[in-house]
Amino acid sequence: MNKINSMRLIDQDPYLQPYLGILQSRLKRFESRLGEINTHFSDLISFASWHKDLGFHLKSGQLVYRDWIPQVKQVALVGDFNLWDKNSHPLKKENNDLWSIKIPVDTFPSQTPHQQKIKLRIQTEKGEWIDRIPAMVNYCFQDPTSKEFYGLLWFPEKKHVWKSNAPKAPQPLLVYEAHIGMAQEKQGLGTYLEFRDEIIPRIAKGNYNAIQLMGIQEHPYYGSFGYQVSSYFAPSSRFGTPEDLKSLIDTAHSYGLIVILDLVHSHSVKNTLDGLGEYNGTDYQYFHSGPKGIHSLWDSRLFNYGKHEVQRFLLSNIVYWLEEFHFDGFRFDGVTSMLFEHHGHYKQFNHYDMYFGKDVEEDSILYLQLANTVMHQVKKEVISIAEDISGMPGLCRPIDEGGIGFDYRMHMGVADFWIKIIKEYKDENWPLNELYHELTTGRFGEKKICYAESHDQAMVGDKTLAFQLMDKEMYSNMSKNNPSLIIDRGISLLKLIRYLTISLGGDGYLNFMGNEFAHPEWIDFPREGNNNSYHYARRQWSLCDNQNLKYSYLLNFDRDMLKVTVQNKEANAMRPTLLNLDTVNSVLIFCKGDLVWFFNFHPTKSIEGYQFGVQTKGKYKVEFETDDLQYGGFNRIEKECLYETTEENSHGRAFSLKIYTPSRTAILLKRQ
Repeated sequence: MNKINSMRLIDQDPYLQPYLGILQSRLKRFESRLGEINTHFSDLISFASWHKDLGFHLKSGQLVYRDWIPQVKQVALVGDFNLWDKNSHPLKKENNDLWSIKIPVDTFPSQTPHQQKIKLRIQTEKGEWIDRIPAMVNYCFQDPTSKEFYGLLWFPEKKHVWKSNAPKAPQPLLVYEAHIGMAQEKQGLGTYLEFRDEIIPRIAKGNYNAIQLMGIQEHPYYGSFGYQVSSYFAPSSRFGTPEDLKSLIDTAHSYGLIVILDLVHSHSVKNTLDGLGEYNGTDYQYFHSGPKGIHSLWDSRLFNYGKHEVQRFLLSNIVYWLEEFHFDGFRFDGVTSMLFEHHGHYKQFNHYDMYFGKDVEEDSILYLQLANTVMHQVKKEVISIAEDISGMPGLCRPIDEGGIGFDYRMHMGVADFWIKIIKEYKDENWPLNELYHELTTGRFGEKKICYAESHDQAMVGDKTLAFQLMDKEMYSNMSKNNPSLIIDRGISLLKLIRYLTISLGGDGYLNFMGNEFAHPEWIDFPREGNNNSYHYARRQWSLCDNQNLKYSYLLNFDRDMLKVTVQNKEANAMRPTLLNLDTVNSVLIFCKGDLVWFFNFHPTKSIEGYQFGVQTKGKYKVEFETDDLQYGGFNRIEKECLYETTEENSHGRAFSLKIYTPSRTAILLKRQ
């Protein structure tokens, strides 16, 4: 593989031709690094299994602990078991800056190390003694009074026994983005087991086929949404135990759902007492030293991806979550930040030079190539998703084509575009040409996951689409007995926005927990500024369960929208053909195979006998429509009507259809 496979990347995008040398250099660098790894470690999986050698393990009646801690004088394991005495259990220095200790299990209280609180006490090169939580500890504990974090040894006598096999990677990918802690209606922390029992059945019933879990890796500040990670190998203890998380994933598999981990390898919390910051007393063990190691906007630390040990640590983290917890894939957070030294801050990616200049972090690209390679070696059906706003060429193409190897990228601009339309345009003047372009734009051959809104649009200080459209009316007029033009408008447009997004926007679809029924309020985690309230850090499922409220309309619509999408997945996977874009009547029509989508966005104009051209002769029937009474519509569409083409030229096509199109509705027609 010493040259890009058949030049496919450049064949698909000739504008990449001037950068062929850089693409080839990236491929050559990857192959060289992989060759080094294979020479010294036999294969990439062995290299990425450092966690099986480091960290805590029970072997032959002993607790064995090893860690990579360079440039220190002494290391000791301390905890309740030795009264926090640094002289009691010193570690021995091995080669390659590794330190280790073996402790007979029968010397621990109750003759088991299980649930023992521990820390490392390290003497730095300067002679200072510092306390650290072991880097590869697989569970943590936060004291409820002092809020201090400890490592917690986790060796339960009754380990989770896996019962269900993971489903195959679904097509299309319909992702339910969820947060364990705020998934319950109560004003307090939700747990893994509550999510397992109460939320997973909802997700499956709603016809989603994938769950994306946020905030799983341990993080000291709850309000960070899990994006300031401190312990990479520990599932957050605030939601329950590791066995509880395994039970959740096992149950999801039994419902036919895959589970994707929101993986944060783009940066790390800067904390020292409960994170990797200055783990050995220096600022450069895991991270870049000085200003390059600081993310100024996120106030966090940046990994040195070119460092051998950092590669092993992060790649091992990937293997760990796949093997130990049976996750089915990863959504890599903050990929744009990883790819560029400027992290994408206030940058317009309007020229190809932006992707191949001096600001590009080639070490990060190499790491992501290795990450995608190893995860697909460990688990054939694994899914990798990149959160990237830059549009980096080849991000979701095979590495031997000069790509980076992701399976999907998040189509992030669409959600912002919907907000822009709602805020800046009158209903009758929506820019359908710009909207069509935004939803269909993307790099050829690269899969994308589209969404109308995610958790980002729901955070305090912003508004969900529902709140943008209906605002305070949601507090008083969501009863089915209360007529409201504002609510009618909001429900109609929400349906059109979501249906156009899923039908036109990509190869997958994502929804944030609660948005499927227009959850009325924003997200605000408990903090000083809100008196540590959980009022806005929860989901009010009772709203959509109440059949007297209009939230149930949107829940019904979302469920059936996904159902019809899956039923027609072959056609949905095709590239769309634009049939008509009528700015006067606010009509957008496109087709994929035997499916024709007709959107009328106009607020008042219903049109009798609207004629448009189609590609294929035949009879067409309504497969799905948004105006059904159970969706909060007005039942203006005749579902049983059979529409037959005529040989009248329309919009440059030999065949045409005529249909009645009510205002603010969408109709899916299928050729019989």
